[in-house]
Amino acid sequence: MNTTKPLTIFDRVIPSSVKNAITLTTSRRKYGQLRFILLSAMLSIALGPLLMMAGLGYYYYKDLLQNSEREQLEWQLDGSIKSIQHMVDSLKSVVQFAGHRGRYNELITGNNLEHLLIRIQRQYGFFADLGVVDQSGIQQAYFGPYDLAGADYSQEEWFKEVFERGVYISRVYTGYRQIPHFAVAVSNIDPASRKVWVLRATIDATSLQQLINTIKTNAAHDVFLVDNTGKLQTSSGLFGATLSQFSSEIVEGIRHDISADGENIFQAVGNIENTPWSLVIIKKKYIHQNDWKDFKGKLYLMLFGCILTGVLVVYSLVKVIIGLIRKTDDMQLAMLQEAEHTDKLASIGRLAAGVGHEINNPLAIISQKAGLIEDLLLLSDEFNHKKVIQDNLVGIYKSVDRCKAITHRLLGFARRNDVHSEQMQINEVITEVLQFLENAMVYNRISLNLQLQEVMPDVTSDRLQLQQAFLNILNNAIDAIGKDGEITITTYLVAGDVRVVMQDNGPGIDPAVLPNIFEPFYTTKELGKGTGLGLSITYGLIKKLGGDITVRSQPGVGTAFTITIPQHGNTHDSK
Repeated sequence: MNTTKPLTIFDRVIPSSVKNAITLTTSRRKYGQLRFILLSAMLSIALGPLLMMAGLGYYYYKDLLQNSEREQLEWQLDGSIKSIQHMVDSLKSVVQFAGHRGRYNELITGNNLEHLLIRIQRQYGFFADLGVVDQSGIQQAYFGPYDLAGADYSQEEWFKEVFERGVYISRVYTGYRQIPHFAVAVSNIDPASRKVWVLRATIDATSLQQLINTIKTNAAHDVFLVDNTGKLQTSSGLFGATLSQFSSEIVEGIRHDISADGENIFQAVGNIENTPWSLVIIKKKYIHQNDWKDFKGKLYLMLFGCILTGVLVVYSLVKVIIGLIRKTDDMQLAMLQEAEHTDKLASIGRLAAGVGHEINNPLAIISQKAGLIEDLLLLSDEFNHKKVIQDNLVGIYKSVDRCKAITHRLLGFARRNDVHSEQMQINEVITEVLQFLENAMVYNRISLNLQLQEVMPDVTSDRLQLQQAFLNILNNAIDAIGKDGEITITTYLVAGDVRVVMQDNGPGIDPAVLPNIFEPFYTTKELGKGTGLGLSITYGLIKKLGGDITVRSQPGVGTAFTITIPQHGNTHDSK
């Protein structure tokens, strides 16, 4: 079954170019989506390099500060370790000097050990006690606050280590006194007995704390000692008192972390040679913290200002570009609509020519048949209804004449008519046209107001086509007025051309339909009272003669047609 829709006469007449134009005019660009794409692309182009440069500046300046901080920490850590190492070396030297070779028997005899401790305490008040331990680990002599004479240290780790290394420094511990302290022990060989003996000194841990307090500066938030098991050897402002557990991993070097609140934390750890201690320095701010804050504030301010300026400029540019694109699209749409209208007029002209030719043939046949009937009636005798038939034949002739007039107008609209130019007076042409309309104006009680300029130059144009144009306009005016009205005709010169104004005081034309009055087959008259071709033909005639025609109308006041005719025969044919 064939479901293809049959082509109408307009489908056959209107070319495909017009249909494509119609499709183009109905499709509009999505300006919101285009605006978003343009805005995104231009913001990326404008702000991308800006954000990249700001990010690089932020990163490299921060990296510079961190490197500077690391260098400062390394310098401070190295100097602090050297200070602690110097103290440790001093303590070892004192104990080593006190326990040099040949003093074993001297120190375990009488009160010599007591006298030695008193002399040492005069110089180093933080020495707590002294003890002499023989090769078997038994303490042979002791002077201090506790009764430790005869104590057995043979199983102690420090005793084994001092025998191996010759010097031992212990971790900080509380011991019997429950006060943090540490021990320094040195071993030597008694030349008489050729046996190894050990001099052990206990030192108050406050000596370490005092040293840490002296090397601590305002640049560091916390400085403390910690052993390799994580026990604090001195007190810490962040991690607690001495012998508290240090929560972080002890890794030698400098480490940078970010706290939960976004604060920068630098931790420097350095090992102190020949001791179980490591020095820890913690810093929470950059050395140039104020400079860093000032840099960030200025960077953010400049970045925000540039972004705001860029967004405003880009938005304004996009708005202008979209406006230009929209204006261009509107112009293109108007041109397409104009082309569509022109093609439609040409198509209707071709359609009118075809319709006129098709109708003229049946009209000729109807006229001939009616004539034959009339002749037969004349040859026939009288019979019933003969008069009725004759009257109806008259009606047929009138209808045929009316149809011929319509088809003649259609052919005149569609056919190219040659222009026969001649010199004439416009006022005379108007007078000739008014002679045809005199009876109609008298019958409808329409008065005529002529305001014709007396001295008018001759114009070169086509008399018959001008008459047809004037006649069409005046007929429309008479139809619009109806009864009891006035028509005013004015002629004058404008820039060398002749201008004719034909004005009536009829009901006027609705502004909504005013742009369409020159279109073919467009009419506001009642059905059967107009074909809609009069003004279209008039428009075409005036344009073909090189002139121009405009209309202005006000509902309830009237309508005025203004015709401009060139004086020097500027006529042309339109193909």
